[in-house]
Amino acid sequence: MATGWARDGAVHEQIEASIEDELARLKARQAPSGESLSHCAECDEAIPEARRRALPGVKLCIDCQQERDSQVAPRGGINRRGSKDSQMK
Repeated sequence: MATGWARDGAVHEQIEASIEDELARLKARQAPSGESLSHCAECDEAIPEARRRALPGVKLCIDCQQERDSQVAPRGGINRRGSKDSQMK
């Protein structure tokens, strides 16, 4: 594959580095800690005992947690080379 001025394997290395960065970001997210709530902090539904034992410090019911997890957080539009992603397409 022709890569212009990039050395062989540079694109693959950039992809691997991006994946490693994202995995590190996900692993750095803090898990809930402390006392679990008996009722959801958002909808006030009861949180099942099994969930409270499985996840110490849980504050949300399953439905509210799934809704929160499905919301996509905005990410920066800068790639590893410091250029806008749109310029790389």
